[in-house]
Amino acid sequence: MSAAKHILVIRFSAMGDVAMTVPVLRTLTSQHPQVKVTVVTRAFFKPLFEDLPNVEVFTADLKGKYKGVLGLYKLSKELRTLGFDVVADLHNVLRSKILKLFFFGKKVIQIDKGRAEKKALVSGEAVRQLKTTHQRYADVFKALGFLVDLSQPKFPKAKPLSKTVLNLGINSNETLIGIAPFAAYESKTYPLENMEAVISELSKEYKVILFGGGVKEIEILNDIEAKYDNVVSIAGKMSFDEELELISNLELMLAMDSGNGHLAAMFGVKVITIWGVTHPFAGFVPFNQPKDFQLTADRSQYPKIPTSIYGNNYPEGYKNVAGSIAVTTIISKIKSVIPA
Repeated sequence: MSAAKHILVIRFSAMGDVAMTVPVLRTLTSQHPQVKVTVVTRAFFKPLFEDLPNVEVFTADLKGKYKGVLGLYKLSKELRTLGFDVVADLHNVLRSKILKLFFFGKKVIQIDKGRAEKKALVSGEAVRQLKTTHQRYADVFKALGFLVDLSQPKFPKAKPLSKTVLNLGINSNETLIGIAPFAAYESKTYPLENMEAVISELSKEYKVILFGGGVKEIEILNDIEAKYDNVVSIAGKMSFDEELELISNLELMLAMDSGNGHLAAMFGVKVITIWGVTHPFAGFVPFNQPKDFQLTADRSQYPKIPTSIYGNNYPEGYKNVAGSIAVTTIISKIKSVIPA
């Protein structure tokens, strides 16, 4: 057991990776209530940590005030005034490595991202389940003297819905199914015409909420909303805080290998994920979700899967592999896990 009382946690981006820290930190602070945690991250991600006990957020503008090496030195000086004892670097990138140099005299543990294992996975040399990112985060805290048992997770209660959400015709008394049809790469995305078939079928029984961002995605989701009763697109219509409130009230989220699945898992929501050229073996499955909640592309048809960790690399003919998952498979899985 560590004598440290204050842990500085570094995780700047991306949204899914930052969201994955939340259930680990919730478990850490519940199992070690004497510990204070300060998370250094981007301002946009601050709402993710709002209901965590003993956790504060220090926002870092890495493109402005804390840009470059001099900016990171300034950031380190300001962080030192907080009086932290040890550092958990959950990012392990150039910025956090530079920042580490300014914390001389402090114990700093950086996440082992398992780069060699992941390289072997996508090359086909060793296709096997790797350690989850959540466990890699927990291993950092263990090395600092804080054992985090992720088999005993705790989740917050659903948040009250704001007036913005209610005015869109969304009621927490309904069975709410969230669907986030997009991902950073097309190779991780279920074909839109297939996803629309899923939405059409589910909307006959449930209220379907569509999640997305960006001008093109908003336009597409608004068009789908207009076609079907019981479907609401919230893309571009609410703040990130309000979006999190809504996600906490979902019965289930259907997502790609993307950030929305991790946001839902933070609240203990059931998450069904669709995988294209990436694979659950890489360790990015949303927190505390059963193995059969991950629907993967047909490896007998596409034997080179996974072709990359993030979806940015794939051989010819693999761009639309997620389409090998049948619409009926997705609908059946969703209906099987929703209470009758």
